[in-house]
Amino acid sequence: MSDDVTYMVEESIAWLTIDRPEARNALSASVREGLWDGFRRFADDDDAAVLVLTATGDKAFCAGGDLKEMAGAALGVPPADFLPYLQRTVKTDKPVIAAVNGVAYAGGFLLAQMVDLVIAADHAKFAITEAKVGRGSPWAAPLPWLIPPRIAMELMVTAEPISAQRAYELGLVNKVVPLDQLQDAARAMARTIADNAPLSVRAAKSLVYLSAEHAWGAALEQADQLYESVYLSEDAQEGPRSFQEKRPPQWQGR
Repeated sequence: MSDDVTYMVEESIAWLTIDRPEARNALSASVREGLWDGFRRFADDDDAAVLVLTATGDKAFCAGGDLKEMAGAALGVPPADFLPYLQRTVKTDKPVIAAVNGVAYAGGFLLAQMVDLVIAADHAKFAITEAKVGRGSPWAAPLPWLIPPRIAMELMVTAEPISAQRAYELGLVNKVVPLDQLQDAARAMARTIADNAPLSVRAAKSLVYLSAEHAWGAALEQADQLYESVYLSEDAQEGPRSFQEKRPPQWQGR
């Protein structure tokens, strides 16, 4: 792992933390490398059922690209491996939660957009600021799937931030909590997910994304295929059995 990003697992919950608060957790080469390593590690980590992506400090989740570093490198079009993008470059069917502890601007907005669930501190803000510095945001192409197209347009052309509460009202954020409750809220959501049947959870995540890619009929057909292995699993028998026997289920993931 990079010195600027840490990865740890506690009780099947992985924590990937950007640790560069003095630079507002900006996406330096070291941070980007650490995120790549962390997401790949999580995808391959059988001990981790869910990942929480967060950052240190109380000001910034991620303020975007490191503009000083980018200026020095005269960066043109970012290469395909500039930053990992879940669902595309680092594929995993395990859920990822962002715990947004401050501003999520530009590349920080990208990180919050590409995860599956978002919990934000009540002082957090979200913005696509590329228009203010002459850069681009092609990664925002899925955004009109997450929020109304005209709001996506406004975010991109004004480059002005919105509050965590506004992001919640738009459906970009799942929950808003005081900063001192952010880690506990993320842990509680992650724990709830990790305690559920893993095959059902992973199929549910896959279903949401395939529904965005296919029309109604095709999505239903894909969903039937997706869930067949879930229905035929040992866990599908364990769930009703544990309910009947009045005990917690013992999931096997098979």
